[in-house]
Formats: sequence, structure tokens, C-alpha cells
Amino acid sequence: MKLQILGTGCAKCDALKQATEKAVQMLGVPYELEKVTDLRQIMSFGVMTTPALVVNGKVKVSGKVPSVEEIKVLLV
Repeated sequence: MKLQILGTGCAKCDALKQATEKAVQMLGVPYELEKVTDLRQIMSFGVMTTPALVVNGKVKVSGKVPSVEEIKVLLV
């Protein structure tokens, strides 16, 4: 599973990264996590508000930090 955290490095971006890692570890699935900070790359996903979570190339959430439980649902 390829996961990408889109954001410029703000506190919310870090919170999303930590929550996502926790959710994936709880699910026990193999994953690759990439942090995307380049604004052009972020905009190429059509994301206007960060942070955003991209799973296998699809934007699952943007503009907020969901709970670990919410992230688990997005990943399944």
C-alpha cells in the first residue's frame, strides 16, 4: 500500500503522518509512506487544503486530521 501525506510540514501534517502510521500498524499491512511537500506536486492531486492523505494514488481526505479509527476505515 502506497501512502502519501501531502503538506508543507505544519503541525497538522505531522499529526496526520503519525495517525496514519499508527492506523496502518494496527491493521498490520505492509506500506510505503512518502511525505510530499512540493506545492506543485500537491496541487497535481487537486488538493487545495492540507494536510491530505493519498492512498494508492487516490485522495482520501484533505483539510483535516482524521482520527486513527477513521483512517483505518479509509485504508480498508
